[in-house]
Amino acid sequence: MIELLLVDDESYVTESIAQTIQWSEMGISKVYQASSAAEALQVLEEQSIDIVVTDIRMPEMDGLQLIELVAERWENTRCILLTGDTDFQYAKKAIQLQAFDYILKPVNDDEFVSIISNAVELLQDEWEQAERYQQLLYDRKSDFTVLKANLMHDLLLGRTLSTKIIRDKCNQYEIPLRVDESAMMMLIPLPKTFASMDHHSISLMEYAIGNIAEEVFSEDYHIWHSKSPHDCLIIMATLKTSLEHTSEINRNVREHHREQLTKLVQILQRNVSNYLKGDISIVLTEWFEFPVGIAAAYRAGLSAIFKTETQGSDRLLFIEDLTQGRESVIKAIEMLYKPPTLIHLLESKQWESAQDKIDSVFRDMERVSYMREHLYEVFLSITNAFLYIAHKHGVFMHQIDHSGFDLFIDQRIIHSLDTLKSWSTEMMDKLKRELYTNDEYTNSYIIKQVHEIVDNHLGQDTSVKSIADKVFLHPVYLSKIYKTETGESLSDYMIRKRMERALYLLKNSNMKIYEITSELGYQNPQYFSKMFKKYYGVTPHEYREH
Repeated sequence: MIELLLVDDESYVTESIAQTIQWSEMGISKVYQASSAAEALQVLEEQSIDIVVTDIRMPEMDGLQLIELVAERWENTRCILLTGDTDFQYAKKAIQLQAFDYILKPVNDDEFVSIISNAVELLQDEWEQAERYQQLLYDRKSDFTVLKANLMHDLLLGRTLSTKIIRDKCNQYEIPLRVDESAMMMLIPLPKTFASMDHHSISLMEYAIGNIAEEVFSEDYHIWHSKSPHDCLIIMATLKTSLEHTSEINRNVREHHREQLTKLVQILQRNVSNYLKGDISIVLTEWFEFPVGIAAAYRAGLSAIFKTETQGSDRLLFIEDLTQGRESVIKAIEMLYKPPTLIHLLESKQWESAQDKIDSVFRDMERVSYMREHLYEVFLSITNAFLYIAHKHGVFMHQIDHSGFDLFIDQRIIHSLDTLKSWSTEMMDKLKRELYTNDEYTNSYIIKQVHEIVDNHLGQDTSVKSIADKVFLHPVYLSKIYKTETGESLSDYMIRKRMERALYLLKNSNMKIYEITSELGYQNPQYFSKMFKKYYGVTPHEYREH
């Protein structure tokens, strides 16, 4: 709803207008009066005024000076001038100050209503456009971040996508890499100094490192960064002076770019140390053709991280400096990444097929030579699938197995192929039993998580989609569960909690309306007032006054 301020040193003028006009029919909820420009400025400071109607001729500060100040400090407020025939020459000045319109004295009610209605309509159109634009920007940025991360995960894990799909998605998500370009990958395991941080803080650190990398490499490289499925940051880079194929990168070119990359990576490490207070190690893969070589480069990078993890932090490692593992064992492990993946099988509750997939990998590995890091790769892949499915259903691993995922136990699990195989089969059976027998508990746990998220983030831009992301569920599925379990839609619950909080603050605090609006995460005080009245039948101002 709209709030309006009448300003005239002749109080009978404002009194007459205030009492004779049917304000509510124009969508105006509150009309304030001021007898001077100074008093008007005080009202503007304290209230959310949308329209100012002011006389031109007033002592001390006239109406033109007033609307000039309003334009500077409250740029979204519309100003309308009251003017007599003798001071009509001020109209040009009013136009320069971008006054919305002027009304001649003596005031004609029909003309007054027409001009005010036009101003109200314009304001409402602007609010709707601004709200749509802000929502589009937020949705676009949020969706692109998730979509780019999902695409990165699919490519890292070897999901087969057509060239056209990858090209279209790169264009749609504004990813600067191009199909068939020569690319290389940097893998950055998070330093131990970040280990004590909560999930949100770690995500911010990952985002910050990615942004620093973009700044450092932006002159010569296109960059795409995201977190990997195995808890490290991935930065993919292609040359801005594009090379058609990896084969075109001859020895001299490789040496040149190796020297250049070494300098840039050292700058990245130094900046992260200075600004984020953490020392990062970086593994650089060999050049590969994007996107066909991503999965192999990623696996080689993970293997290199595991192989050199005891060498301390702040390292720079080129994979080409390491002895590469045998191709046969890579082919055996590739089965875990080929569709349908283990995650897809577990999601669709194809337990036997999932077990067959794991058994097939172990059978192939029994016939080839492998290193301990190969066992670790298999362990990571299987663990990732188990954790994803468990968390998606609101279950933690310590509920399935008392040891959970203990680092010391993990080391014993990958001591031999037989140990890893036995552990995988046992955990699969436990996961299956837990998910089959705890559907009711799972839903109640999800509802509890949702309530905690909403209660702790009332003042933020909390949406069904953002909540669904936090509990690892699709927004439609989460809404269905919530409605079934509580009988109330999730959107209605969030509105109710905000309105209850608003009611409490209005009654028990001295916070101004616009402060409460911001506290509850609303960007527009008028929209908040409208929602409050819709919910309680009165505006926030009316509730506080009574």
